[in-house]
Amino acid sequence: MTQPDTHPTASFPDEEAVSGRLNALRAGVLGANDGIVSIAALLVGVVAATNDATVILTTALAGIAAGALSMGVGEYVSVSSQRDAEKAQLEREKVWHDSRPEWELDQLTRLHMETGMSEDTARRAAVEQTAHDPLAAHARAHLGIDPEELVNPWHAAFASLCAFTLGGIFPLLTAVLAPDSLKVVLTFAVVIVALAVSGTVSARLGHAPRLRAIVRNVLGGSLAMLITYGIGSFAGTAL
Repeated sequence: MTQPDTHPTASFPDEEAVSGRLNALRAGVLGANDGIVSIAALLVGVVAATNDATVILTTALAGIAAGALSMGVGEYVSVSSQRDAEKAQLEREKVWHDSRPEWELDQLTRLHMETGMSEDTARRAAVEQTAHDPLAAHARAHLGIDPEELVNPWHAAFASLCAFTLGGIFPLLTAVLAPDSLKVVLTFAVVIVALAVSGTVSARLGHAPRLRAIVRNVLGGSLAMLITYGIGSFAGTAL
C-alpha cells in the first residue's frame, strides 16, 4: 500500500479547541466590519448624489439585506467545505489505522520526536495515546484536527449574517437621521469609531497589536468611503 505523505507538526489540542470555538466569533467580527464599511461606503456615495430620504433608506435596507445574506451564505459554504475536508481526512486516517496500526503507531512516534521528545519517550507517549484514542491522537498531531471540535458552518453563517446587519445599522441610522448638512461628516465619524472598536476586538481575538489593527481598519474604511463619495458626487453633478 502506498504510504501517505507526512508533514509532522507540533500540536496544541487546548489551543486548537479554543480556536475552534472562536470560529463563529471571528466570523462575527469580520461580518460586522464588512457591514460597517460596505453600508457606510454605499450610503456616503448615495448621500453625495442625493438628499432624498426615501432613496437613502431604501438603498441602506437593500444593501444590508443583500450584504448580510451574501455573508451568511458565503460563510456557510466556506466553512462547510472546510468541515467536509476535515471529515474526509479523518475517514482516511480511520482506514489507515484499521489496515496498518503498527505503521500509524510509528508515525505518531515520529511526530512526537519532532516536538523534541527522545525516541523512548515518544514511543511510550504514542503507545499510551493509541491505547486511549488512536484516531484522535493522530488527528491532532498529524492533521491539526480535533475530532470533537470540528467547525460548525451554521454557527459561522448565523454569526456573520447577524454581525453584518448590526454593523450596517450604525451608518444607516446616521445617514437617515442626521441633518442633510451633516450626513457625510457624521457618517464618517461614526464609522471611524465603529471600525476602531472592530479593530480592537479582532486584535484581541488574534492576540495581535491593537494599534496596527485599528489603523488598518480605519484607513481601509475611510478610503472606501472617500472613493464612493467621489463617485456619488460626480454622478450627482453629472445627472
